[in-house]
Amino acid sequence: MIFMDDLKQQRTILFIFLSLAGVVGLLTGAVGGALSVLSLSDSAWLREKIKFESTTEQQIVNLMQEESATIDVVEHVTPAVVSIIVKKRLSDLPTATFPFLDDVSFFSSSKGSISESDPLVEIGGGTGFFITTDGLLVTNRHVVEDEKAQYTVMTNDGKEYVAEIVDLDPFYDIAVLKVLNQTFPTVVFGHADSIRIGQTVIAIGNTLSEYRNTVTKGVVSGINRRVSAYDFTRGGEIIEGAIQTDAAINPGNSGGPLINLKGEVIGMNTAISAEGEGVGFAIPIEEVKQVVISVERFGHIVRPWLGVRFVMVTETMAEEQHLPVDQGAWLVPDEKTSDPAVIPKSPADIAGLKSGDIILRVNEKELDEEYTLADAIRTLEAGDAVMITVQRGEEIFDVQVTLTEFIDEEQKL
Repeated sequence: MIFMDDLKQQRTILFIFLSLAGVVGLLTGAVGGALSVLSLSDSAWLREKIKFESTTEQQIVNLMQEESATIDVVEHVTPAVVSIIVKKRLSDLPTATFPFLDDVSFFSSSKGSISESDPLVEIGGGTGFFITTDGLLVTNRHVVEDEKAQYTVMTNDGKEYVAEIVDLDPFYDIAVLKVLNQTFPTVVFGHADSIRIGQTVIAIGNTLSEYRNTVTKGVVSGINRRVSAYDFTRGGEIIEGAIQTDAAINPGNSGGPLINLKGEVIGMNTAISAEGEGVGFAIPIEEVKQVVISVERFGHIVRPWLGVRFVMVTETMAEEQHLPVDQGAWLVPDEKTSDPAVIPKSPADIAGLKSGDIILRVNEKELDEEYTLADAIRTLEAGDAVMITVQRGEEIFDVQVTLTEFIDEEQKL
């Protein structure tokens, strides 16, 4: 009995042991499975966390690099940027400027000198930048085109110098000035083909003609824009190939540089939209380069002249006007002034071009909305013989035109 009892006890113990082992095994498996799932979940979360933190860190690095580049560019370029101060004698100002005055005696006494009785009054300003070490600088034409005004430039260190006008561009809103007998730091020119939509740009200017060398930053919003700019004192003007940017361009910034993060000037700030904020335009630096080359070669700005007024043909225009082609430069009179499509005695007139002609190609290169007649002529020089392909009605023919130098404002276009 004792043996049997012992045997039963051993079996019970063995059964309990095995049962416990099974339970422990089951629990171990469950816990292990849970730990395995938890481990996999943790791993995925950790990978996301590392990826997010890595992305965030990279973004911070990129921002720091851009900030550092911006600071370096501004410090490097600013010494070559100047504020342009425009002053006139009080007697040369329109009466409406000071409507409460009958004469200039308000500012003078009986003992005053001529200069005291007719003082210089600051009437406006703009921005410019040096392009040669011997004092040649550029700005917008509309900043300095008043013949009765006096112009001084103020450098970043607060020094003022008298500036003389070298020449005004007859076609683009560009002017060249010179400060004599001084040496200055200069900007570095960029290249038009390097400009990309979305790239970061910096504008430097004499904001509101009061805050010297104000810096703003944005991106290139568009390129090759055709902008109709208007100024109350001088009327309308077309800017071809303009760079659009959302970098703030305020009054007084006119003529200042638009710069990339390499420190290269890619444009000259010129116009802002009156209809919306964050819409500014700059003249492409290629036009400024042409002016500089011209001044260095000839002592003044030389522009090639064809002598026509035109609009670029579009598909819609071709349909509406029943034109034989849907691209090219259509020679038409000015709608507002009724000035002729072909200027009398111009190279175009001498070559036999007529109102209503459509210029299809210049030197065998087709014209369209992307490559306009103005673009084609701008690449040429006065004196160049140009082969122009013309459509007149159903007839297509070639004619050779020799471009001349633009001389008189009355010739324009």
